[in-house]
Amino acid sequence: MKDELKSPRKRPAKRTPFITHHPSLRVFSWPVRVYYEDTDLGGVVYYANYLKFLERARTEWLRARGFEQSALAAVHQVMFIVRAVSLDYRKPARFNDELEVTVELREIGASRIALQQLVRRGQEEMVAAQVEIACVNTISFKPVRIPESVIAKIGKKT
Repeated sequence: MKDELKSPRKRPAKRTPFITHHPSLRVFSWPVRVYYEDTDLGGVVYYANYLKFLERARTEWLRARGFEQSALAAVHQVMFIVRAVSLDYRKPARFNDELEVTVELREIGASRIALQQLVRRGQEEMVAAQVEIACVNTISFKPVRIPESVIAKIGKKT
């Protein structure tokens, strides 16, 4: 059954050393390479594309903790949506850069999760983000409690 719920999306062929998938670790990291399509006329990452990088890392963060978003919807009738995001653009990333996108749990409530996310190139911080995601019912889109099984795996208030 678990294989049926896996995403058909391919993973990178080679994983770099900065990826941390162990659920007990506080900070989760996911690699992203900047493709030509991610850049603007100036040759830097178009500002809105950082949101895509952040989303991918959050999806992989959940997956590393044992949750496929499609399974959450099918089994629990819930999904996570972005309620609020604040971005601080610090330095531009460019075509072919290898970036690290992190996810750090800041707070978990009854129906929301607060996260800190960073986009780095090596030790340089390119973008810092404060993200709040909300758990909603898949039909009504109204806030609902985060399933206990999810809370147990992603951790209590940190």
